[in-house]
Amino acid sequence: MDFSPKEILNFVTENDVKFIRLTFCDMQGNLKNIAIMPTELPRAFSDGILLDAASFSDCYEDLLLVPDISTLSVLPWRPKSGRVVRFFCNLLHMDGTPYEGGTRQALQSCIRSLNQQGYSCEFGTKSEFYLFDCDQEGNPTKIPHDRAGYLDVAPLDKCENTRREICLSLEEMGINPQYSAHKYGPGQNEIDFKCSEPVTAADNMVHYKTVVKTIAAQNGLYASFMPKPLSGMYGSALTIVITIKKDGQNIFERRDGKMSAAGEQFIAGILHHVPEMTLFLNPITNSYTRLRHSGAPNEINWSYSNRGPLLRIPGQVGVHPRIELRSADCCCNPYIAFRLLLAAGMDGIRQQMPLRAEDELTAEKKPFRVLPATLEEAYAAANESDFIRENLADEVRRIIFRDIECQIALYNAAEDRAEFEEQQYFYSV
Repeated sequence: MDFSPKEILNFVTENDVKFIRLTFCDMQGNLKNIAIMPTELPRAFSDGILLDAASFSDCYEDLLLVPDISTLSVLPWRPKSGRVVRFFCNLLHMDGTPYEGGTRQALQSCIRSLNQQGYSCEFGTKSEFYLFDCDQEGNPTKIPHDRAGYLDVAPLDKCENTRREICLSLEEMGINPQYSAHKYGPGQNEIDFKCSEPVTAADNMVHYKTVVKTIAAQNGLYASFMPKPLSGMYGSALTIVITIKKDGQNIFERRDGKMSAAGEQFIAGILHHVPEMTLFLNPITNSYTRLRHSGAPNEINWSYSNRGPLLRIPGQVGVHPRIELRSADCCCNPYIAFRLLLAAGMDGIRQQMPLRAEDELTAEKKPFRVLPATLEEAYAAANESDFIRENLADEVRRIIFRDIECQIALYNAAEDRAEFEEQQYFYSV
């Protein structure tokens, strides 16, 4: 929404808005917020709202939360009387300079740089999650809400009504779902989103998780984005869809069956750098339980036609040319994930990396390079990477690496690692 501060203040008054949530993400991608009263909104626009950042960063000074006016959205599940609205915010130092650990503004900066080079880009997401029943006290169980399978309908699909409410709520907020369906696992669902500008797509992704959990709770259910919540069942993925244009021309468009050199180089860049990026696409130990099972990709390959590669290049007639990365999960910070994918692809273009035929997934059996098999391996690849050092601020790397080191130590020390993952992730992601 392209409004002025004055128009926003008028909207707040005319629509009986009583609370304004100023939201932002920590470096792990968790949504945080401060609620202010309408009387504080003019100050938020002009000066920002003070924030004690010590609990989620290495910054031991106050930071400022500054609302991005374009992200105004009304929370539809709150009462119509005494409404609640939400803004996404950027984090600034007290002197007005950007905070180095602000992953949202880092993605904004990346997009501005690409625009100056004549590139425009859009991202979309396909996000899977499970719905579980709650017990009589309202506590989550590991009992799936139904026993339906892929694309089943009611009455087998008992998640249908909750999925519909989620999609309607998202639509009311200006977040545009495109498809929804029951997936392979019992109680497993997917909602796909239209492609949009990368920062908007990342904003939508982090808020979408809150919407899903809120609507699920209102229906007496528990929603989990844990990559592999049920042993022996399908894991939940986050497929990332990317469209890139150079001077208005889609670089992934195929003419006479051939993609542009820039398109192939962009894909080659992602495939080249994906081992060192995996830590930021799959940031918890449970991510790697999923990547080893049930059709989740663990080899580094691409294909035009096969649906199983790490990086898929759909060729459907009438659909905008795009690529789809299939390895990520919803535990990632999308601002970091999107930025690294763009940086990797652009590095491929700069270095004119060839898209290797030996990396194409075909009917022929061939050896492929593999993704890191554990969080520990992914950490080692990222920690040694010049590419990661060049594309993530020291503050971001330091805090995320410290968090990962703690996860690895606790996981390795756990007597029952499945129980550790349930306690660590099931109730929080």
